[in-house]
Amino acid sequence: MNNSLNSSPFWQTKSLEEMSAEEWESLCDRCGKCCLHKLEDEDTGDVYYTSVACKLLDTKSCQCTDYPNRKQIVPDCTVLTIKDIRHFHWLPDTCAYRLISENKPLYDWHPLISGSGKSIHTAGISVKGWALSENDIGDDDLEDFIIPHQMV
Repeated sequence: MNNSLNSSPFWQTKSLEEMSAEEWESLCDRCGKCCLHKLEDEDTGDVYYTSVACKLLDTKSCQCTDYPNRKQIVPDCTVLTIKDIRHFHWLPDTCAYRLISENKPLYDWHPLISGSGKSIHTAGISVKGWALSENDIGDDDLEDFIIPHQMV
């Protein structure tokens, strides 16, 4: 019998720095919340989420419509990398990248736990059903779309 086999999942045994690109990408639960426009209070540093999503987010599937080219199309797009770990405080409390960086467990609805990409929507964690595309709001002020913290 080979005792070198580890039965624990990679996110429990590896740090974010040790993960492969595939493992890193699989941590994303596809909630779409990081694609919401955010406003930061310059005085306090508090981050406020809005219900307005990037023009590339499909608000029905919570998937980026051009993930490989997102940074070229939307220069302000934040691409999460390990070097940004100290800045993960702005990510939702439910985000796997933030949870792992804070040594916390993933939630039961996370696709890596549940085995289903739909569990995030069933649990009501994703932006599906309430986020608006920036393409649909015109030139309205983002402050009009700030959402309560408990939605994030």
